[in-house]
Amino acid sequence: MNSFRAASRIALRAKPTGALLAPRRNYAEAAGPADKIRLSLTLPHQSIYKTSDVIQVNIPAESGDMGILANHVPSIEQLRPGVIDIIEEGAGSKQFFLSGGFAVVQPDSQLSINAVEAFPLEDFSPEAVRAQLAEAQRIANGSGTEQDIVEAKIELEVLETLQAALK
Repeated sequence: MNSFRAASRIALRAKPTGALLAPRRNYAEAAGPADKIRLSLTLPHQSIYKTSDVIQVNIPAESGDMGILANHVPSIEQLRPGVIDIIEEGAGSKQFFLSGGFAVVQPDSQLSINAVEAFPLEDFSPEAVRAQLAEAQRIANGSGTEQDIVEAKIELEVLETLQAALK
């Protein structure tokens, strides 16, 4: 019998010890009143939240919208343009519009969100968004160079998401 086959048989017969195995994690457990998630929301030029305790964070992940509570299953999510909703204890919620980024959920109830841009949702004017949307649609329909058209299509995606969030 060759050494590979012998090694695989030995490995199959060996039983893993409980000390070496990580505890099995499934879905997030319901957060009680004392359970919080430590949020860090960081941009290249500033930190909006620095390990602040919050109740819940709702994010626009590429795989679908997600609500993150304390004890959430660890994951790494790419964020699409959209609104993150941060629910703080007693203070209601704060909403920020992100252009995209990444969210990392750690096993110890830590959530790190890294984005290029994030602005409070109340800073946007629905009228200004509509005007920019009309201009981007005009350029995307063929009024410009090929690069202008591609940039306008990206701008359209972001502005349409922002317009829907403002309604």
